Amino acid sequence: MHLAQLNLARLAAPLTDARLADFVAGLPKINGIADTAPGFVWRLVDDEGSDATSLRPFGSDVIVNLTVWESIETLRAFAFKSEHLDYLRRRREWFVPFRDVYAVIWWIPVGHRPTVDEAQGRLDRLRSDGPTVDAFTLRTPFPMPAG
Repeated sequence: MHLAQLNLARLAAPLTDARLADFVAGLPKINGIADTAPGFVWRLVDDEGSDATSLRPFGSDVIVNLTVWESIETLRAFAFKSEHLDYLRRRREWFVPFRDVYAVIWWIPVGHRPTVDEAQGRLDRLRSDGPTVDAFTLRTPFPMPAG
């Protein structure tokens, strides 16, 4: 099994705004760190293949990050023990806080690539039911299912 991860970010301004310049400039670097991180498997990208910022399935002011990792530990290592953490610490400069759950993780079979619709379903499930084995968070993880 692998771990799928979705997180959403509500932009504080358009990506072309000077307030988001550091965020936009850092995207290639952070994506490169993710792409080469131990345990990284896949990430959603647009037709140009660089990132997914042009995809707006959750609203015109919401960007989406959908990735697959080998384990909870490898996702945590990237998120909190790499240069990604520097950008995470600055998130309030670039994004408006959500009033609802904005991130979800779930187990998937090796080789499966989650769709945005699938991820939306998992996020909806987490929002309605709280953490379960089908939709959870890094704060409330569930072990990899057997089989």
